[in-house]
Amino acid sequence: MTGSDGPHREPGSDFRPAGPASERAREEEERAVEQALALVGGSDRTGGAGAPDGRPSCSQDPRGHQDPRGHQDPRGHRDSRGHRDFRDEDPNAGPSSDPHARRSTDSHPYDGRDNDPRDGRTTATTTAATTAAGTTTATATAPEPVGEQPPLPDRASPGDPAKPRPTLPPPSWNRARAIAARAGRGGPPATIRLPLDRALGHVLAEALGALTDLPSFDTSAMDGWAVAGPGPWAFEAGAGLLAGRGPAAALPDGTAVRIATGARVPPDTTAVIRSEHAHVDEARGLLHARRSVVTGQDIRPRGQECRSGEQLVPAGTVVTPAVLGLAAAAGYDALPVVPRPRVDVLVLGDELLNAGLPHDGLIRDALGPMLGPWLRALGAEVSDPRRLGDDAGALRSALTSSDADLIVTTGGTAAGPLDHVHPVLEALGAELLVDGVAVRPGHPMLLARLSPGGPCLVGLPGNPLAAVSGLLTLAEPLLSGIAGRPAQDPYRALVHADVHGHPHDTRLVPVVHRPGRAGGRDHVAPLRYNGPAMLRGIAAADGLAVVPPGGVRSGTEVEILDLPWAPATPWTEGCFT
Repeated sequence: MTGSDGPHREPGSDFRPAGPASERAREEEERAVEQALALVGGSDRTGGAGAPDGRPSCSQDPRGHQDPRGHQDPRGHRDSRGHRDFRDEDPNAGPSSDPHARRSTDSHPYDGRDNDPRDGRTTATTTAATTAAGTTTATATAPEPVGEQPPLPDRASPGDPAKPRPTLPPPSWNRARAIAARAGRGGPPATIRLPLDRALGHVLAEALGALTDLPSFDTSAMDGWAVAGPGPWAFEAGAGLLAGRGPAAALPDGTAVRIATGARVPPDTTAVIRSEHAHVDEARGLLHARRSVVTGQDIRPRGQECRSGEQLVPAGTVVTPAVLGLAAAAGYDALPVVPRPRVDVLVLGDELLNAGLPHDGLIRDALGPMLGPWLRALGAEVSDPRRLGDDAGALRSALTSSDADLIVTTGGTAAGPLDHVHPVLEALGAELLVDGVAVRPGHPMLLARLSPGGPCLVGLPGNPLAAVSGLLTLAEPLLSGIAGRPAQDPYRALVHADVHGHPHDTRLVPVVHRPGRAGGRDHVAPLRYNGPAMLRGIAAADGLAVVPPGGVRSGTEVEILDLPWAPATPWTEGCFT
């Protein structure tokens, strides 16, 4: 700013009046300042991270992190657009008061400004002094964060303050799911053979081929009369042909014999006449047809359903009760299947209660009771949840001692003082495959491989609906890959309401299916209570709508994620809409 008392004075420098001597002093002073700034992360006049006048740029992170557009995050973390992270909740909602929010949302308030004076930037302070020899020197104080913050360790370890992580932009929701599916398909699935009574719910490791023709001989489809040639037909009294008996003698033309459903048809049989379509003249010993007789009627010919060696169902098929019945009919006693993925669930957080009402800052653990059944519905074998609290040592011990294919943790995936998941993974040398996802709720979710070829870890946020988002985004495709299930084809449905979206990220919104009215198309209706800490909406839902950034208008088609127990008919959501 220029005032009446002289020209502009740069902060941190001594103002001297113009003149040849003072100009030389100022040049020497500025050179000293530049040298001091270079020691603490500054730059020269013409480029680098510093401003043109040699001062630190306001777009530079004190730890060297800088986003493409020059915006700074309080912790050095940025999204792909260089904006601060929004809270993990509805864009129109206020700050969350849920105690889990400390694990799943940004703890620094966002006030809409790109440079907040509270954002923890460091500044270099220079002081010019004139020595006795008449030269000017500059001293610089080391950069220090605003406020009291612990020093950052060279390598995070359990119990140490969180180490800043690289500010790579989080992957999109679709890309995160693809990464998880690819991680699950890291190698050929193992194969075991299980007897039919134990194979239910497993995935076939191989295609199921017919071991014989089905049916393996011509059989009667109805109770009635096997006849040969044109009628009327002579018959002999007696029980006739029953199911399970050996082959009968050939049937001469003009004769008939009683036959039961499933019985082997005699050679040279023309057709089977149902009992209700036949008239029996007992006195004359003749059988008459009440309707015209078509050759082959009500006979199941050999190989009608399949021929020996023909594929019945492909590999990757989930063994349902119907598949078990088909396999038994085709002659199987055991099936080649992929073992169910084994999952350990670790519940983190000192504030969680196992029973009773919330009190004194403590809340009930909603995820422990929910995750086991949900993961079993996804085809996994799940151990009882282990509650570790906020104990980095216990977490590390649990990870290194687990023999599961997948470990699922709850909470602790953010960067707070009690969020130990990242430091423990780093200390173990784990590979982070996904570190945050551009989805709401649940953006702090992560996927890591603990060792090359070893088990994976899915870190879920602590907020319940955010954890559901993590399950469907990362755990479901990962488990499908491990179990050998083929990817499900996505489907779309009309949404019957405007749905607000996040400015930049995908949103997952609980919905319920509705039948169309007056010949209209079926659609989905979004449900209320869809905040990251809420389960009321998802409890009434039969799916989640995948809402793109910016939201959708009523009547727009959106992708739908079915819940693993979604009923065949729509639910009634009562007062939730």
